[in-house]
Amino acid sequence: MDSLQNCRGCMDCSPDNGCLTCQHRLFLLIKREGIRQHGECVHACPVGHYSLRGQDSNRCLKCKTADCESCFSREFCIKCKFGHYLLKGKCYHTCPTGSAPRAKLMECVDGCEVGPWGTWGPCLKNQQMCGFKWGFETRTRHVLTPSPKDSEPCVALSVSQRCRMKERHCPGVKREKRKMNKNRENKRKKKVALEAGSDEGGFSS
Repeated sequence: MDSLQNCRGCMDCSPDNGCLTCQHRLFLLIKREGIRQHGECVHACPVGHYSLRGQDSNRCLKCKTADCESCFSREFCIKCKFGHYLLKGKCYHTCPTGSAPRAKLMECVDGCEVGPWGTWGPCLKNQQMCGFKWGFETRTRHVLTPSPKDSEPCVALSVSQRCRMKERHCPGVKREKRKMNKNRENKRKKKVALEAGSDEGGFSS
């Protein structure tokens, strides 16, 4: 029974090493167990392998690119393992310099090379550094090498974050406000005095 199981889909089969050649359209997959190897005939090559069709036989060969899940050829990956980015047939933990990550596809694209982040700018809101409790500060970085393709995205060149303003009230605003209130009060008193004088004049006549 085990011998029949090991020889499923085979054209030639060995009791010790399993399939040696496969039926048409099937692929021969060689598994190594220690110093022994065992052949199986499969409809599709498993993860980490690519299919190679030949005149005499079809084979599953192992990808040699590190962290590759599916490859087109021995050294060219077309899909990386989880958590890795694909760039030109290779897999990376992070995209190398000169490329930018495209997270949805887990690929690196040819992008621009940028310099280090600058220091954070002042905390602003409505172009003012005072008068509010919260604002936003921004830092930027510059392009060192432009992208060779205009259509390819570049990595972020600026980033902003919320910040607390040092000056909740703008200097001089209270003084100006007090001056305006004083002027308003003086005008009110003058108006009252004029109205009172007018009433007295009317009574005396």
